[in-house]
Amino acid sequence: MKLALDIGLVITSVLMVVLVLLHRGKGGGLSSLFGGGVQSSLSGSSVVERNLDRLTVFVGIIWFIFIIGIGIDIKLS
Repeated sequence: MKLALDIGLVITSVLMVVLVLLHRGKGGGLSSLFGGGVQSSLSGSSVVERNLDRLTVFVGIIWFIFIIGIGIDIKLS
């Protein structure tokens, strides 16, 4: 159980870093590096940003659940 929680925490941590870096900041962020030309051709770029926000929140909730699970596992050991 502990190994599964640790692996899940590592995977969700890496996903959180990538998703946060993909968000557009004031200067464009890394999202302009990966898809700067694509964004100008998309008429609904706000939909893409909204979906990225939802995915980031979802992964953050899963990340938090893994942290709580590891804390409970440590407390019970």
